[in-house]
Amino acid sequence: MAPAADFPRKLADMPLLESITEPRDLRGLDDDQLAALATEIRDLLVRSCAKVGGHLGPNLGVVELTLALHRVFDSPHDRIVFDTGHQAYVHKMVTGRAGQFDRLRTEGGLSGYPSQAESVHDIVENSHASTSLSYADGLAKAYRVRGEDRHVVAVIGDGALTGGMAWEALNNIAIAQDSRLVIVVNDNGRSYTPTVGGLTTALTSLRTNPRYEHFLDLVKKRLTSVKGVGPAAYDALHAMKKGLKDALAPQGLFEDLGLKYVGPIDGHDRVAVEQALAQAKRFNGPVIVHALTHKGFGYEAAERHEKDQFHQIGPFDAETGEATPKGRIWTDFFSEEVVAIGAERPDVVAMTAAMMHPVGLDGFNARFPERTFDVGIAEQHAVTSAAGLAMGGLHPVVAIYATFLNRAFDQVLMDVALHRCGVTFVLDRAGVTGDDGASHNGMWDMSMLQVVPGLRLAAPRDGTRVRELLREAVDVDDAPTVLRIPKGSPPDDLPAVDRAGGADVLVRDGARDVLVVAVGAMATTAVQVAGRLRDQGIGVTVVDPRWVKPVDPAIVELARDHRLVVSLEDNGVIGGCGAVLLQTLVAAGVTTPVRIHGIPQQFHDHANRAVILERIGLGAQDLARGIVEEMSTGVDGLSGSATGGAVADADVEQQPRG
Repeated sequence: MAPAADFPRKLADMPLLESITEPRDLRGLDDDQLAALATEIRDLLVRSCAKVGGHLGPNLGVVELTLALHRVFDSPHDRIVFDTGHQAYVHKMVTGRAGQFDRLRTEGGLSGYPSQAESVHDIVENSHASTSLSYADGLAKAYRVRGEDRHVVAVIGDGALTGGMAWEALNNIAIAQDSRLVIVVNDNGRSYTPTVGGLTTALTSLRTNPRYEHFLDLVKKRLTSVKGVGPAAYDALHAMKKGLKDALAPQGLFEDLGLKYVGPIDGHDRVAVEQALAQAKRFNGPVIVHALTHKGFGYEAAERHEKDQFHQIGPFDAETGEATPKGRIWTDFFSEEVVAIGAERPDVVAMTAAMMHPVGLDGFNARFPERTFDVGIAEQHAVTSAAGLAMGGLHPVVAIYATFLNRAFDQVLMDVALHRCGVTFVLDRAGVTGDDGASHNGMWDMSMLQVVPGLRLAAPRDGTRVRELLREAVDVDDAPTVLRIPKGSPPDDLPAVDRAGGADVLVRDGARDVLVVAVGAMATTAVQVAGRLRDQGIGVTVVDPRWVKPVDPAIVELARDHRLVVSLEDNGVIGGCGAVLLQTLVAAGVTTPVRIHGIPQQFHDHANRAVILERIGLGAQDLARGIVEEMSTGVDGLSGSATGGAVADADVEQQPRG
């Protein structure tokens, strides 16, 4: 690895990498060239991520592993599935995309995850963890049924084996003994931070206890040097390998499932990895290859970064590793306030799913380690375990990414809400997140949660509201509460000019022409829209509901007194806050027309958040223009966008305590 002072280089200074247009090109390189190529790849990884950010640490750790994979297997005939997809940068480079890394994670450039649109070598785009083994199981079975001679390789790591879905898949893979499936466990001992759980204890013992491999190598050398009986004796001893493994390290964890196990091997020793993969490829059945790697390997700044080895980093100085200064983000306000609440209330505990630092619970963990629980990549378990904590007299605060709550909807509905458990969910990265693409936009949560009886949902518009709504949420002990916060930096605080029920009135200007109901982060945009409408002589009221579920009766009455209602939300437009508001108004006999604005219900390619919002019509200028046109053509009668139906009276009338 080149020293940090050599960064950044240009692609023209990377002759070997520039010559790799497909994986087969790797097979013509000798060991020295492959070592030089690994250095070039690490240089490009650092240079690219320094510019735009990205998952640097995981990819620095899989360079040799990825080269070995593509030298042993024939992609795309053989399928390689990455779990999670953020460790596929090196894969992209050796499949002909190295020259595009100057536009990594930018609009129109390379995705930070595998992408079918980019390459035939990418098959699975979903970057949610613990899924690769299920995909691979299905692919391998499909090829077997179709009689196709193809291998499937699942690369699983960064804590993804802590997810229950991975073990459901292993349970089924084990009984498909004729599947040509190779499972590569990229064991770096971490997800974002050190991986937790009983499985980790087993894998750690394999990482730290090399006695089996060393012992077997020693015996082999000694016995094979004895003429005559030596080789035969070694063969007999080697046949007893399972017993030796079970005695010296718990490889039986996998072999008892019926899975062939190879390893552990040094994942940075490309030759050793190739040998292990070739051995696994020859075996007619599912095989686990256990590779030990180090996140951030080869770049000193990442290796010494205690928090997460540059797991995902924003722009930084490639020479020093120092992050580009940035302001306070939404998460910081939650992080500080939950610690303050924890100091006041000993019943408040915190839980996350392998996201301690990203969701801002590291401060709580440092102050109250005995009251902090990281369950690994296991969102379903986190939610139901939180229900148990609530049943036991505590108030858990469960902090995860909004997009990952999708995985635990049943648990929220049946395990928390049905039992009226006082659990507070804090959904980070809610709404359009942008750079990480379709799977990471947190645009589904408010639509899903609308159907959960009794659940109360808050969307703060600024940092101060994060603090106050979090306190109101944890005061509710007889129902689940949710606080959703976006990615990035919040706007300057927007003070209220009045109050309507539990909602804040942000603008009350002139005649009651247009009522803008602005959810969460869209409040700043709504105030900008109001300014443009004022210039056109249109009277505007802007209200922030604060609690968007249940619908505040005061907003119903405001809607009755205006000529047009416009709802704005950073959530999918179908089934979201605007849709429920419309249903509520219909049920209350309010005939004011309603226009609903939200995120179109489709998968959105990666781009900057502001760019995406403008593209989908959620910019202030487009919104104002549409409202002016609406007012100029007349707004008498109920809007044609009404979907009909009504929400339960109880759900409309409930108000959160606090």
